[in-house]
Amino acid sequence: MNMLLLNKVPVWLSAFTLLLLTQDSVSTSEVTACGVTVDPPANIEIKDPGFLGYLSIHWTQPASLQNLTDCRVRYQLQYYDTYEERWRSVRTVKLTYAAQFDLEKPVKVRILTMLKCACTNGTEVQGEETEKVYTPEPTGMAGSRIRDFHCVYYGKEYMECTWESGPVQPPNSQHYLYYWHREMDETKECPEYIVLSEVRRGCRFPRESLLEFSKFNMCVNGSSPAESLRTAYFSIEVQNHVKPAVVSSVHVSEMDGLLKLDWSPPSGQVPEHCLEYEIESSTLMANGKELQQRKVLENVVLDTSYDLRKEAESKKTCFQIRSKVSMYCADEGFWSDWSQTNCTEEKETQYVETWNHLSLVGLVVISIAGVIILCLSLWILKKICIKKSSKKDALYTLYKQKVNETMPTILSPIFK
Repeated sequence: MNMLLLNKVPVWLSAFTLLLLTQDSVSTSEVTACGVTVDPPANIEIKDPGFLGYLSIHWTQPASLQNLTDCRVRYQLQYYDTYEERWRSVRTVKLTYAAQFDLEKPVKVRILTMLKCACTNGTEVQGEETEKVYTPEPTGMAGSRIRDFHCVYYGKEYMECTWESGPVQPPNSQHYLYYWHREMDETKECPEYIVLSEVRRGCRFPRESLLEFSKFNMCVNGSSPAESLRTAYFSIEVQNHVKPAVVSSVHVSEMDGLLKLDWSPPSGQVPEHCLEYEIESSTLMANGKELQQRKVLENVVLDTSYDLRKEAESKKTCFQIRSKVSMYCADEGFWSDWSQTNCTEEKETQYVETWNHLSLVGLVVISIAGVIILCLSLWILKKICIKKSSKKDALYTLYKQKVNETMPTILSPIFK
């Protein structure tokens, strides 16, 4: 049995070697069109302008095609995106192209020539592909590369990127962060470092230093008295790192067995139409058991409310809300923190508050009625007093007239 296996191994290796040789022969064979060889581009170069991974690829037209007339020459360029781990392809008539690469991994580029002439009957002939690989050599102390690099764009107002030191951290070492995006002429250093225990642990970017829907490149390196620290490269799109503020002003109301939940959008610069919400509810049943339920609102645009039917046996229902940027405004993002818990009121509490409300209304009505009665009483008393005073004045006037009439009759005999 062992002898049979040993006899089969060389045959398998020979077949594999033959396959490799066949592939190699195909890759080196020439492709001709219109009597000329469609050679791959010449003088391929990968240049680093210092934009933290945004590299320029340059090449020249193959010599075999330089004297052709009435022909169109194009180039198909493929490069490996190490961030998304897939090949990207582009066709161009230019002799240069720029793309984003991770400078901590090999840079792989493939390019071929495409020729279309009258003699090719309108068909575009592709030449053989050539590949160029550039492998950056890491510099700096081994084990000193930072870890756990993490960026959060808080409410689209400012972004914080934080990290932890590498396993090897020499004494008196210091980290530096540099960044670049396509609207910058050169790289810049972190505008505001986050310092914990006298050690730089992150960088805070103001809103005006950021650019959305574009590669935002960063590198973190460092120095120490012993040796420089290992450089780490990162490339993000800031709109995919948004964390909204906490949802505020949550209000719960109940009417005819229907619960209505209303809230206000979180503060910050995130547009309302870019937000989606998630609701978490917990219901206290009549038997005292608590049941957890989660309900999700997807693709909420302008409506910041939600209605649901109240459980028939429930005594109280509580809600929490959080928000996130929807898929229509970003590829990903972070959920906000949960809002404060808001609950419906238990029936007993509702009855007490209803009774207190009615009592207050009754007290106000009684007070108003008492004031009206008092005012009427005073008005009637005033009328009575005025009437009595008028009658008294009339009697006094009559009495005075009588006295004046009788006094001359009485006094006349005396004076005689």
